[in-house]
Amino acid sequence: MSSSVQRKRIRKSPAARRAEIVEKAAEIALSEGLECITLRRIGEELDVRPGLVSHYFPSTEELVAEAFGSAATGELDALLPPAEPEPGTGTATERLAAFFARTSGPAWNDISRLWINARHLTRYRPSLRDRVARQEDAWRGRLAALVEDGVARGEFRTQEDASVVAVQILVVLDGLGADGGADADTLPSAVARMAVTWAERELGLARGTLGPDPYP
Repeated sequence: MSSSVQRKRIRKSPAARRAEIVEKAAEIALSEGLECITLRRIGEELDVRPGLVSHYFPSTEELVAEAFGSAATGELDALLPPAEPEPGTGTATERLAAFFARTSGPAWNDISRLWINARHLTRYRPSLRDRVARQEDAWRGRLAALVEDGVARGEFRTQEDASVVAVQILVVLDGLGADGGADADTLPSAVARMAVTWAERELGLARGTLGPDPYP
């Protein structure tokens, strides 16, 4: 006599199911690209019917935008935590140095490629274009707040507005990501360090303050 044991499905709350869908889509976006996200693909990955996915996201476009937003926000929170630091937990200089230290390696390469991917697709996808603009504002605002904090503490000295400094730092990082691509880790040290070198000079910091100097 044979018997089979059916896997018991756990009924998840709408919020938990939606979060699960977005998380899986963001994972695919980072590893394979936004074009690989489809309602059917997410259904297969989560072992649910595509109709369940479309219940939360009627169109693939909405899911793609949400996936990008989730991935970009997660990376921003990891690079520049949103909460104000507790007293004594680190100076603005230390926090900025930590930010630059994190902008290297496989994880950073993945998010850089995702940004390039998303910006390319914004020509065809209005929902994604709106989400990219919102994420750009969030990244610039978070970095500008750090620069402002450093100026207020007397750690940084700059003639530029903090928002301008933030944009310039991100432009250099974006440029390195676009130019280096998958080979970003093989760039010469002086090139890979361009954003750090520029920030040190603009903020009145000694060379080597924000990261190792290849030419001490």
